[in-house]
Amino acid sequence: MAIEIRPAGVEDVPALVGLMQAFYAESELLLPAAPAARAFADLLSAPHAGAVWLAERVVAGGAAAVGHVVLTVAFSMEYGGARGFIDDLYVRPEARGCGTGAALLQAARDGAIARGLRALCVETGPADHPARALYARAGYAETGHTFLVQPLASPVHAV
Repeated sequence: MAIEIRPAGVEDVPALVGLMQAFYAESELLLPAAPAARAFADLLSAPHAGAVWLAERVVAGGAAAVGHVVLTVAFSMEYGGARGFIDDLYVRPEARGCGTGAALLQAARDGAIARGLRALCVETGPADHPARALYARAGYAETGHTFLVQPLASPVHAV
């Protein structure tokens, strides 16, 4: 299966929403399309805030979206400059195990370096979560820090 990774644009929002809905469905969360589309459109319209890369399986007559990674940017006092956050990484089941996730993470890393970011962070599940091995192979490591959240607005998904 030939996979290509490319930067996503506003025209890709419908495909990105479909991927995000599939991602959330794996955790049994319902993701309404409108707020997800708005979030992607807002991010893609503000390059200083981050970027999205799309993985596509090349097929006769076109391409089919099989994954995406979202990089957001924030300032970090600890690193003395901007840092990136892998906010979403998803690969459809049929495209797993062939390097798609690693290629998406590499695209985000390359994008982070091009922006001059000083660190990349990612939130993941417990130690036995399947994505942990992918992140470890890509160079992510435990720091002893715990990621805590105080919601100031509702998440875009429904429980």
